[in-house]
Amino acid sequence: MRFSTKGHYGLKAMLDLAQHYGAVPVPLKSVAQRQRLSGYYLEQLFTMLRKAGLIKSVRGVQGGYMLARPPEEIKVGDVIRVLEGPVAPVECVNEVEPKECDQADYCITRIVWVKLRDSIAGVLDSISLADICRGAQKNQQSQE
Repeated sequence: MRFSTKGHYGLKAMLDLAQHYGAVPVPLKSVAQRQRLSGYYLEQLFTMLRKAGLIKSVRGVQGGYMLARPPEEIKVGDVIRVLEGPVAPVECVNEVEPKECDQADYCITRIVWVKLRDSIAGVLDSISLADICRGAQKNQQSQE
């Protein structure tokens, strides 16, 4: 299973917003520059994140984007599911809409895929944006 740039870049951008949480709205251009991402691509990701209620936009001269909830309340899994879709190493064990499988009753590999899905989901849902920001802050302090 491999996540696309949507999940990778979207999570980086969300962490950037988390690091600036509580301040003024952050311009998209600033996030794009700091994270070395395409502003155009980031705009597409932010549209998805805004529609899902994870971020909000503020218009005007001092406008930009900000998290819709505190970083402690937004899990990595929330971001990944919005940008990548439900966790599913194979379609027959998809979190949301498992694909019908005529072999489900006797499939000998199904248990592997269910455990893998649940493990991935468990990790993604156990880490908040605040957790990552704290980890990054500790890492930065130890390098100084």
